[in-house]
Amino acid sequence: MDGTTKIIEKPSEEPERESWGKKTEFLLSVVGFAVDLGNVWRFPYICFKNGGGAFLIPYLIMLVFGGLPLFYMELALGQFQRCGCLTVWNRICPLFKGVGMAICIIATFVAIYYNTIIAWAVYFFFSSFRAQPPWLTCNNTWNTPHCTTFRERALSMCFEDRNDTTASTYSNCSANATSDDYASAASTEFFEREVLEMQYSSGLDNVGPVKWTMALCLMTVFLIVYFALWKGIKSSGKAVWVTAILPYVVLIILLIRGSTLPGAYEGIKFFITPKWEMLLTITVWLDAAAQIFFSLGPGFGVLLALSSYNKFNNNCYKDALATSAINCGTSLLAGFAVFTVLGYMAHEQHKSIDEVARADVGLIFVVYPEAIATIDGSSFWAIIFFFMLIMLGLDTTFGGLEAIITGILDEWPWLRKRRELFVICLMFYCFLGGLASTTYGGIYIVQLMDVYAAPISILLVVFLEAIAVGWIYGVKQFSKDIELMIGKPPGLFWQVCWAFISPFFLLTLFVLSVLNTPPPSYGTYVYPVWANIIGWLIVLSPLLSITIYMAYAFLKAKGSFREVRY
Repeated sequence: MDGTTKIIEKPSEEPERESWGKKTEFLLSVVGFAVDLGNVWRFPYICFKNGGGAFLIPYLIMLVFGGLPLFYMELALGQFQRCGCLTVWNRICPLFKGVGMAICIIATFVAIYYNTIIAWAVYFFFSSFRAQPPWLTCNNTWNTPHCTTFRERALSMCFEDRNDTTASTYSNCSANATSDDYASAASTEFFEREVLEMQYSSGLDNVGPVKWTMALCLMTVFLIVYFALWKGIKSSGKAVWVTAILPYVVLIILLIRGSTLPGAYEGIKFFITPKWEMLLTITVWLDAAAQIFFSLGPGFGVLLALSSYNKFNNNCYKDALATSAINCGTSLLAGFAVFTVLGYMAHEQHKSIDEVARADVGLIFVVYPEAIATIDGSSFWAIIFFFMLIMLGLDTTFGGLEAIITGILDEWPWLRKRRELFVICLMFYCFLGGLASTTYGGIYIVQLMDVYAAPISILLVVFLEAIAVGWIYGVKQFSKDIELMIGKPPGLFWQVCWAFISPFFLLTLFVLSVLNTPPPSYGTYVYPVWANIIGWLIVLSPLLSITIYMAYAFLKAKGSFREVRY
């Protein structure tokens, strides 16, 4: 932290390294990566669960003192060093090069399972090109005798809500209203029995064969990703004009349409009404910290990679402020769009909003699709909704895989001439890894990976990155680097955050995640012990690369610890 490290001058210009054609392409790429599916389904639920409007206070505090400093740090580091997540450690702290390897491993894990979720959206997207969405009715081949439609459940609630003065009104509500204790929604059955076909799997011990239609959807996703990344930022910079901008158009359209539905006002009111007493609960602050961190996405190597293609004197400070603000604003926009529809569902089914809301992917694949299927022009709304989900997912995948590509190509420059071949090999590798999640029991694999692949290990990775930059490379030296780029050093606030607040923020999150991470679950399925053991091995695998490389660096070194460190 005292800046006693050797002074590193401006990195020599590399004529072969390309730069963004337009500044806007860089900003769209960063925004596209940061704004993902979690902004649509995770933030709205966490916000209302943790006090509604009151949650914005800890959310903004964690943004200012935790998320934003780390976001700014990675953008500045990548822009100054002009290299990816592997080579950058040769310049700031060779001892920590295993951190870069861990980043690549984590990014690969995420690419293997995250694209399956996009493939689900692709399946829904093509299924929407019908007169009415197939999850609206119960007369399909995949439906069970317990299937109930949205309208049937809404009408059945009439009997529960009636009173003496309205008994005659409700007495003939529905001749078909079900009282089946095992009733399941038509949208749930479409997702689980048609899209996933999980009825043919008993769990992880019997996932069944690959579902070829889902494998085809996954292949489609990887083909799109390949053609977006094969030429580097020249191709991805053009793709983000579509994938990063169109989701905002769709979100605004959905918000406008949702606000015209009955019950929409109650949904918004439920979303933003502050519950001030919740601020006294520690879990609210922890949820805010976790949401900010995983929403902005430092530590995945993406910000390093994308900013490394900036012009050296680009003002990365303004970029950090602008993109962080856009990310948070998008979360709020998505929250309003989602809760107008949840308010409509609650109104139609005579339920409270917390009864219809869900905290998992079921919100975007079961709850929201069911609601829009009942609106006039339902197929149109379904098409644009799932198109939006695909775009949001692709943007995040572009960033995650570009982090791997940039890191490896910078470390082994001879591969740059064969970038197209390397990228297609990486896509094929991730596709093969993802095939397991397209089996009948693929949902169980996705849930397992979602819990263990990144959320825990990435926290320790970014903690070590913050320590390396703030204490080994030195805050003073890092501040000089930024001054060399943008003409003025970062203020005392940023330096204190990088040296003290951000590492504490990350270490606290890591410890609490290790202690409190619940085992994965889906419905009533209980994961076997061996599955959780495998999950923790997945957590340890990237962290193992850090310790192995540190040991290798010490054994290889001939000098003192200081020489190994630098």
